[in-house]
Amino acid sequence: MTDRTDRQPAAGKSRHDAEWDMAKGLVYLVTGGCGYIGEHIVKLLAAENYVKEVRVFDISATFDVTKLSTASTTVTLVKGDITDVDQVYKAMEGVQVVIHTAALVDYMDLFPYSKMESINVGGTSNIIKACMAKDVTYLVYTSSIAAVGPNTCNEPMLRGTEETVYTGELRLLYGRTKAAAENLVRQANGTLMAHGKKLVTCVIRPSNLYGEKTASFLESYKSAKSKNGRLNYVEPDDIDQGYAYVGNVAWMHVLAARQLQRKPELMGGQVYYTYDDTPMRQRFKLLHSLYSSFDPSIQLGSRIPYWKMWLIISIFNIVAFLVKPFWKLKPFMTLDILNYLVITFSYNTDKASRHFGYQPKYSWAEAKVRTCKWLKEATIQG
Repeated sequence: MTDRTDRQPAAGKSRHDAEWDMAKGLVYLVTGGCGYIGEHIVKLLAAENYVKEVRVFDISATFDVTKLSTASTTVTLVKGDITDVDQVYKAMEGVQVVIHTAALVDYMDLFPYSKMESINVGGTSNIIKACMAKDVTYLVYTSSIAAVGPNTCNEPMLRGTEETVYTGELRLLYGRTKAAAENLVRQANGTLMAHGKKLVTCVIRPSNLYGEKTASFLESYKSAKSKNGRLNYVEPDDIDQGYAYVGNVAWMHVLAARQLQRKPELMGGQVYYTYDDTPMRQRFKLLHSLYSSFDPSIQLGSRIPYWKMWLIISIFNIVAFLVKPFWKLKPFMTLDILNYLVITFSYNTDKASRHFGYQPKYSWAEAKVRTCKWLKEATIQG
């Protein structure tokens, strides 16, 4: 779909503005609300006085999400599986807005593709069906840049936009499921529901994220410490890959869900990349900036040649195949991830700002402090 030019509001209030003004105490359903992005979204929604309840729908809870409740907003937990349509229907009762973040994220080929497809595609289909059946008008879907690329030909994308045409077979299986689910959500936009209303949807497409509970960043820090503080890397020095703080990505979801109710004609069916003012365009430089700010012993090491890492992974794969009948080895990296790390794949956009007024909630300095605080605490806890 193509971008649409912002329209100037007509004199007086539109029907959607009037509905917004009359809305008192909205109920939001956040699928995957105990997850990485979902938890941040729930925290931010709980601070908004127009939200009466944030209903978290998740298959598991690693913490008591109800403790995120505030004076104005109650956070509740409904345990359930998005692949069970009956459970999804029950969770939708009395809901006005859905933010669908739940997914099986697998970059390491730990799960069968069929399972990932069932959750990411089938689960999204169930969410759409439930929205239609329960007259839930607004749906925001969390996709991924992996839904765009890189492709199997390793073609780069430099500072693209939401309108950039990038074709070819997707390299990551996870990305294929997210692309399929994204298409379902966009195609559902404008569908007539039971009582005459139309479903309004949009897609948020996160890129590379960092922040609290970024497990891979904690693992990389521990790895550097085990190598006398040397942070080695595989990315070329001139690679371009954008990064955004998870708190700002969550904030974009909150704003999109709010403004989708006021600007359905503009935002319906649209896709928005995530972005903020994080200055680093390379993963190893971002990691070094974070780690060295609270641990001066961390020094930028040397680049591991692509061929050497490719050889190590290939040997590991052969060994893993040979011992598979007796022992399942967990990969430290796959060839697909290696190729992803060394390809320029980035975008440059302000579409979210133009369409619904997005501005980063957290500056780079704030994001850095918050991330480092978590890293230090997580390291102490082991």
